[in-house]
Amino acid sequence: MRARLLALSLFCLFAVPGRAAQSPQKPPAAPPQTAAPAAVPIVEKLRTPPAKKYTGYSLSPELYKKAKTLARIRFSFRIFSFAFSLFTLWLILRAKWSANFRDWAERITDNRTLQALIYAPLLAITFSFLQLPLDLFDESLRKHYGISVQPWGSWTGDWFKSLLLTLIIGAILARILLAVVRRSQKSWWFHFWIISNVIFLFIFFIQPLAIDPMFNQYAPLSTKAPQLIPQLERITIRGGMPIPPERMFWMLASDKTIYTNASVNGFGATKRVVVWDTSIAKETTDGILLMFGHEMGHYALNHIPKGLAFASLLSLVLLYTTYRAIGPLLSRNATNWRVRGLDDWAALPAILFVVTLFGFIASVIGNNLSRYQENQADIYSLEVTRGLVLDPGQACAASYQMYGEQVFVEPDPNLVNVILFYDHPPVAHRVNLCLTYDPWSNGQSPQFVK
Repeated sequence: MRARLLALSLFCLFAVPGRAAQSPQKPPAAPPQTAAPAAVPIVEKLRTPPAKKYTGYSLSPELYKKAKTLARIRFSFRIFSFAFSLFTLWLILRAKWSANFRDWAERITDNRTLQALIYAPLLAITFSFLQLPLDLFDESLRKHYGISVQPWGSWTGDWFKSLLLTLIIGAILARILLAVVRRSQKSWWFHFWIISNVIFLFIFFIQPLAIDPMFNQYAPLSTKAPQLIPQLERITIRGGMPIPPERMFWMLASDKTIYTNASVNGFGATKRVVVWDTSIAKETTDGILLMFGHEMGHYALNHIPKGLAFASLLSLVLLYTTYRAIGPLLSRNATNWRVRGLDDWAALPAILFVVTLFGFIASVIGNNLSRYQENQADIYSLEVTRGLVLDPGQACAASYQMYGEQVFVEPDPNLVNVILFYDHPPVAHRVNLCLTYDPWSNGQSPQFVK
């Protein structure tokens, strides 16, 4: 579910460009094996429950060893990436690169908008290329474990597309931020929060139409898997929340990754459910219906507006914290960094340093909300598919078991890792929920689908 913490990401976007999502659980839509057929006769495929009776999530000794090793690498990599981002911003300040970029922009033009179009891209490009070794390592790790099958040429193209978006949005935000700071040294954080929320909502609205197609191929689900539409419509009717076929989309993921997934994107007129082609190729029909029910749960439970509101509140706190901390930081280091003050272009990396530092805490808080919402969506899926799927619990468990095996998810993750970095519940927890959630047998009322 993409809404989580994107408001914070928008503010930090030109500071951390091109960073791929690294969730060990089913992530929000991300670029994703070998091309699947354009249309698959799904309804006829495996309508019986899985042959294996699942009792919990487990891995073979070989997969378990790989999963534990990968988890340790990822955890260390995330900690290192956070520290390296702070170091990179400090280096840009300490080496006076930021001040040099400002001087170049001011020598070229007196127009502040044009200065932003010079300074912000220079900062973003410098930061991006300093971070490039981490991006290359992350993608190499995915390729080593067979999770990513994206050719390096395609990956490089995506990296530069992300950088281009960063340059554009970063320049706009930098111009607005400095203008707001110059108008009000004491309340800039609040005014920028209001303006950045408007910009973010616009970007989030147009994302399915203008941004997502830059990285992945989309098509109406009715043209790629028309046999699925009647099955999915039964789910929407059961949930009392009709989603028209024109809001159901297919996404080509198999040219980039091997794992299965679905997502809910956009809001209002651009809101849609997206099913990856890897899911269509590998999942049973029941598994796809459970997956769709999960994404529909985000609709039905208003997770998008709730997530946006929560992210907006977090960003407000983050900006205020930045406002309180940036003054002392600049007063101690402005001379060494050749920064004239908060309203100087050269101060931008210092602002981003503070945002990145406190943003880590904000991301941990956001991840905890996300895990709660994902758990709710899992429950909704089990409820809305009851009576429409032969055995929702087993189909759900089989789906998560397959996913865990595909991307080597450890059955017993470290609690610190879960708290800090998991934006979805651990797979073992989700499988256990699939197998044990049964309020009906105890005469209890289901939580969401009555």
